[in-house]
Amino acid sequence: MGWKIPKRIKSLVLLNRDIVTTTGMLYPRESETREVRSLDGLWNFVKSDITNPTQGMRDKWYLDDLSRVRKTIPMPVPASYNDITTEHAIRDHVGTVWYDRKFFVPMSWSKNQRVWLRFGSVHYEAFVYVNGEMVVRHEMGHLPFEAEISQYVKYGQENRITVMCDNALIQTTIPQGKITELARDDGVSIVQTYTFDFFNYAGIHRSVHLYTTPSTYIEEIDFTTDLSKNNTVGFVTLAKVKIGGSVDNEAASNDLHIRVQLLNKEGIVVANTTSKSDMTAILEIKNVKPWWPYLMHHEPGYLYEMEIFLIDSNTEELQDVYRCKVGVRTLSWNNSSFMINGKPIYFRGFGRHEDSDIRGKGLDLALMTRDFNLLKWVGANAYRTSHYPYSEESMQFADENGIMIIDECPSVDTENYNQALLEKHKSAMEQLIHRDRNHASVVMWSIANEPRTGQLNAGSYFQYVANYTRQLDNTRPVTAAIAVNSADDKAARYLDIISFNRYNGWYSNPGRLDMITKRIIDEATTWHEKHNKPVIMSEYGADTVEGLHLLPSYVWSEEYQTELFSRHFRAFDILRKKSWFIGEFVWNFADFKTAQSVTRVGGNKKGVFTRSRQPKAVAHLLRKRYFALGREVDECTLIPSDLFTYITDGSSTRSSKHDSTDL
Repeated sequence: MGWKIPKRIKSLVLLNRDIVTTTGMLYPRESETREVRSLDGLWNFVKSDITNPTQGMRDKWYLDDLSRVRKTIPMPVPASYNDITTEHAIRDHVGTVWYDRKFFVPMSWSKNQRVWLRFGSVHYEAFVYVNGEMVVRHEMGHLPFEAEISQYVKYGQENRITVMCDNALIQTTIPQGKITELARDDGVSIVQTYTFDFFNYAGIHRSVHLYTTPSTYIEEIDFTTDLSKNNTVGFVTLAKVKIGGSVDNEAASNDLHIRVQLLNKEGIVVANTTSKSDMTAILEIKNVKPWWPYLMHHEPGYLYEMEIFLIDSNTEELQDVYRCKVGVRTLSWNNSSFMINGKPIYFRGFGRHEDSDIRGKGLDLALMTRDFNLLKWVGANAYRTSHYPYSEESMQFADENGIMIIDECPSVDTENYNQALLEKHKSAMEQLIHRDRNHASVVMWSIANEPRTGQLNAGSYFQYVANYTRQLDNTRPVTAAIAVNSADDKAARYLDIISFNRYNGWYSNPGRLDMITKRIIDEATTWHEKHNKPVIMSEYGADTVEGLHLLPSYVWSEEYQTELFSRHFRAFDILRKKSWFIGEFVWNFADFKTAQSVTRVGGNKKGVFTRSRQPKAVAHLLRKRYFALGREVDECTLIPSDLFTYITDGSSTRSSKHDSTDL
């Protein structure tokens, strides 16, 4: 915080140091022993002076209502603040902003309970105060953080929460950026620059919750699942149930145990067990219903509910209850395939963004629901959380709908590798895995997007990050979306699955549809031959202006996007005959906002859907392909009745009429 323009950081040696790890952070859920209250709504908002970002700290704005310091404006939470008003100064603000609001804490919460304050995400760095006292500081957008505030709140009275948010990105933040000073007509401007191709939205992006736990409570849950006997018997292994609160030593923990049970969708208990004091347990499910991806089974995304009861072993009194969803499935991979529940997977999906008009990257449940409806409409079975972790609510939605997730940390266009950056990168992966490790939908970890992997230290840097990721979770493969060519890349050797981004017919040879298919085949083959690992094309596409039609096809037209996709499909079908090519991901699911640029008319237009989530012409072509792949690869029998439009009754020629048999 504060404007010190960093010099280019170079380091000849990177050290694999330990980092501080996350504790707690269970998603807030009500139960017999817990209460949850939302602090979402309209907060008060103040923008700092761009040339004096630390003034609020120096003058201790957090000690009183912001309205007593400066004139405030209302600001919705959750939402990015950038596009809410009509002011350039707020949209393009660099540096700190302040939020505050009042809330009550009932007297009943003062008795034998703990009170917690939890943020789903603040971008990029947050300082949080309750009644003038700092309770937590967190760096890293897109990930949750929390603090116990029992000793800071006034029970039965009004309280104030104040948040300072700093959006500045420098060479040691994840993602990276640069702060520069540029001359303007009447002085000097502080300018934020970055190389990644999406807008650096900022603010309180996800929900804010107050919640309670008992004094002794369930703090963390970590479990894995397995299948046996031809997927008819399932196992849920609770590797860790960490107890927080008054249990400060081993002797005390011996006085507690857990009782665990699994319920099916009908609410019937299908497995239960009781732990010893080690708080571990294994549940066996006969006639299990495995978690399957969309279009691989008539009942995809099947979830059980796990109930965990913390019990005092001496009195048998209930101490705490927590519930979560469990999808029972196995993952495995080798040098030529990736499998779920023993069956090979062919990924077909998208890179996406959490992005919408007005709200920016703010959590929007209506938009999220629309997006998942479109994913299923188009026949996709997966997406990558490009280029940062998505909301916890979207991860839950993916679990429930059988959509596979390649879960990506916020590292994008990573360069200038240095020790401080490495430690923050490892922290980003640790926070992400801690949050998402129990989601059945998460099938792969992505440690970066388009890092500059030809640079000095890139090899050792990504070796450390990849190995640390496996140390945290060895049940999922590690990937990264690489844009450097295979001859120069130093990172792919440390990955389990190779993902590459390439824009043939767009950034490379724009307008040349005859320079796509062979180039894709050759590059994918080169990656596999060099590393002997499965390969995914993680990005391809072309910017397309909605409603622009040109014949013959021409760049930016809907016709060109359609033809470009078709040339990629030819390459993918040839590659699919080689078992090691395991997936295709379009860039992008929907149009999204970027920094202002002469190459971006209102943002990036590579979406199959518009920013308002309406289909471009190519969406219908892609839908036919994805459902055709579902039928061919996964033996899917779900064929939408509207997949083909009626043309003729076929009395003159059979080929005039299309139906599901043509898939």
